[in-house]
Amino acid sequence: MHPSELVYLEHDGKLLLVDLQGKGPQLPTPGRATGEVLFRFPTVSEVEALGIQYERKDLIRLRFNDETHQIIKGYPCIDWPKDWAWKDACIADNAVHPVVREAVYRSIHRVVAKVMVQNESGDVLMGKVERGHFKGFWTLPGGYLDHNEHPAIGCVRETMEELGLKIVLDNHEPVITQRVFNDEGISFISLTYRSTWNGSLDELTLQTEEIAEAKWFSPDDAVEQAVSHFDQEALRSLLSS
Repeated sequence: MHPSELVYLEHDGKLLLVDLQGKGPQLPTPGRATGEVLFRFPTVSEVEALGIQYERKDLIRLRFNDETHQIIKGYPCIDWPKDWAWKDACIADNAVHPVVREAVYRSIHRVVAKVMVQNESGDVLMGKVERGHFKGFWTLPGGYLDHNEHPAIGCVRETMEELGLKIVLDNHEPVITQRVFNDEGISFISLTYRSTWNGSLDELTLQTEEIAEAKWFSPDDAVEQAVSHFDQEALRSLLSS
């Protein structure tokens, strides 16, 4: 049986894998398509047996069907472990336990780019979301970045897609916020830029599958309406600057 409590030690892109008897470090072989699991994370006692001290950073839980795996994330108090596995190599080896591969996947930041659009009166443009986490609530334009896309480009693209509005950023100095929202351990990063637009709502072409309505809000009302933690933090910062 796979242990339910494991330790995920990572140091500059290297992580510790052990075999099913707890011996390590072990190295994955990317591209291996075996159906046999050979490597996993170590248990607390196995880390102690290897003589590794570590600083505990976080605790995440992975739920597969009816099983819950508790993963202690830690930073090893050693020099760079050159003999450990590259975390990116673990994803493509079927001999690495799915708990390891899922934990590595969750360790990758999710990046969102957004924009606060204001008019000359200081009002803030927001859209009522039609799908996703914030369905039925007001948010700033923006969304997930495409692969290899700069956030200053991504927020412009998203604003065009959602509202049919081509904006020009006032500058390239975003408000950056980061947060893990639950025990699944996924870290979100949001970069919110500022733009000025003095047009009319009638000029917008909404992507109605995603945005049900667009509206101008006073600065105070925008902060009050925002339900996204990232929108709230960005609005408070940008509106006070």
